[in-house]
Amino acid sequence: MQRGPPSKFEMSNIRNNQLRNRYRYSLESSLGSEYASRSKCDECMTRVPYATLIATIMCILGVGVFCGTIYRGTTLTGLMMLEVFNQRLTWLEPLQTACVVIGASMGALGLMALFVGCLATGATRHKVYRGSGARIGGRISCAVFMSIIYVLQLAWLVIFVCLAIVTVFYTIFWALCTSDRVIKEKRCIDFTQFSFMFPSTIRPEDLEVCPPQEIKLFCKDYVEKAEFMFILAVFACMLVILSLVHYLMCLSANYAHIRDHEKLQELEEIQNLNDLEGLTASKDRF
Repeated sequence: MQRGPPSKFEMSNIRNNQLRNRYRYSLESSLGSEYASRSKCDECMTRVPYATLIATIMCILGVGVFCGTIYRGTTLTGLMMLEVFNQRLTWLEPLQTACVVIGASMGALGLMALFVGCLATGATRHKVYRGSGARIGGRISCAVFMSIIYVLQLAWLVIFVCLAIVTVFYTIFWALCTSDRVIKEKRCIDFTQFSFMFPSTIRPEDLEVCPPQEIKLFCKDYVEKAEFMFILAVFACMLVILSLVHYLMCLSANYAHIRDHEKLQELEEIQNLNDLEGLTASKDRF
C-alpha cells in the first residue's frame, strides 16, 4: 500500500529534527574547539617562566630609568660646572656613552636569561633536556649566567653607593640654596669647604656664587632638577639590584630543575625496566 505525501505536521517535525541535529552538531563542535583552545592556552601558560619574566620587566624598567636620569643628570652637572664654576668636565661624555652601553647590555642579558628560563620551564624542559648532553649544557648555561649576574650585582652595588653619595651632596647644595642666609639675607653661596669636589684647576673666586642671577641659575635651573634626576637614578638602581637578585633565585631553581630532571628520567627508566621484567616473568609462568 503506497503512502501519500507527508503532511504539514510531519514536515514540520522533520524540519525541527534537522534543526536540532544541526544545533547539536554546532554546539559540540564549538565546545570541542573551545576545549581544544583552552587546552592549548593552558599548555602555553605552563611554559611561561613567570618569575624570570617579572625579573626581566624589573631589569628593563630599572635600566631604562637609570640611563635616562643619569644622562639628564650628568648633562645638567656639566652645564652647571661650565656656566657657574667655569670648568669643563671632559669625562662626562664617556660616562654618558657608558650608560647607553650598560643599558643595551643589561637588556640583552635580561632577554637571554628569559630565554634560559623558558627552556627550563614546564613541558619545554622535558623536550629540550631529554639527553644527557643537553642537560649538561643547560646546567652549564645556568651556572655561567649565575656567575655573570653575581658579578654584575656587585658592580651595581658600587654604582648605587656612588649615586647615593652624589645625591647626598646635591641635597646639601639644595639645603644651601633654601637657607635663610641666601633667601632673606641675600648672601653668597660659598663652596670653599667643598673644594675637594671640584677640579684642582678651579680658582678660589669661582667657588663663590654671588650674583642673584647666578644663584638662580645654580639653584633653580641646575641643582633642583639634577637632584630629582639623581634621586630617580638611585631608585632605578635599587630596582635593577632587586631584579638581579630575582634572576639569581630563578637561575638557581632552573639549575635544580634540570638536575632533578635527570634523576626523574633515570627513575622512569628503572620503573619501565621493572615493568618489562614483570611482564616477561608473567608470560614465562604460563
